[in-house]
Amino acid sequence: MRNTEEGEGFEAEASSTSMMSGASSPYQPTTEPVRPGHHRRLQLAWDPDYLRSSFGILKLLEVILALIAFICIETVKECLPCGGLYFFEFVSCTAFVVTGVLLLMFSLNLHTKVPQINWNLTDLINTVVSAILFFIASVVLAAMNQKRGGEIAAVVFGFLAAAVYAVNTYLAVKIWRLGARRQTGGPANEYTRARSESRGEVESRPEVQRLEG
Repeated sequence: MRNTEEGEGFEAEASSTSMMSGASSPYQPTTEPVRPGHHRRLQLAWDPDYLRSSFGILKLLEVILALIAFICIETVKECLPCGGLYFFEFVSCTAFVVTGVLLLMFSLNLHTKVPQINWNLTDLINTVVSAILFFIASVVLAAMNQKRGGEIAAVVFGFLAAAVYAVNTYLAVKIWRLGARRQTGGPANEYTRARSESRGEVESRPEVQRLEG
């Protein structure tokens, strides 16, 4: 009887000890279960380095010039004919909106939230199309305007915007070609680079070269 009571007491003490240790164990899960309908908030990360880069500066200039060109053309109240004015108005407004959206996407790193879209190609297409359309719209407006101040100012800022878009296009195409060359290099270039690095390491360590000789 005494052995039975001692065994029962030992089991009760062991169970209470395990309960206490389990309650105070640091390895217990601390994460709360995700509630249905609970979604993560969209975190915006401002990227000042992008605005300091050449592409960020060019894109900011494009937005400013497109906005100024649009404001200048909006000050014109009379036109005859009006086709060139309407076309310039459409080009400047569209370039301002699309380029402004891309500037926000890149500045706030929102493009990383939608990896399904090739943002570099999208930006390149917008830059090329905007440069061509701004140049055509400025030429047409210069040929059809009535020599008013608003139209002349719109033509000037239109040509400036076309020039900035052209520079942006040149840099974007240049970087795109460099990326294409790296991708088409394949394993051969990686092998050549690895071989050159290994040779440089051996030359910097003459004792290894003597052992191998």
